[in-house]
Amino acid sequence: MPLSFAQVAPILLLTASNVFMTLAWYGHLKFGSKPLWLVVIVAWSIAFFEYCLAVPANRIGHQVYSAAELKTMQEVITLIVFAVFSVTFLGEKLTMNHAVGFALIVAGAWFVFRGPL
Repeated sequence: MPLSFAQVAPILLLTASNVFMTLAWYGHLKFGSKPLWLVVIVAWSIAFFEYCLAVPANRIGHQVYSAAELKTMQEVITLIVFAVFSVTFLGEKLTMNHAVGFALIVAGAWFVFRGPL
């Protein structure tokens, strides 16, 4: 059976939302010499677009997913987007500790989506 719009849209919207969120929260680290007040204003400006995607993602997704599933989905997407961002934009390296920690979060997500025990 093909996936419905309500099943797919939250994944796509949350992924796009997390790109904006990650840029707002961590992008300024590359510009440490800029005044804090300025990066806060820029970050909030970027975060506006994140909210414009995240709110519809959750509204649409709640038709087929529980709030706990949506939050878990968002966290896993956040980790993936953040990992790519930190390596490509910030030039940081991911370590085995990161991989193990992320894997444990994914294992937790499996339990959330598995349903009641």
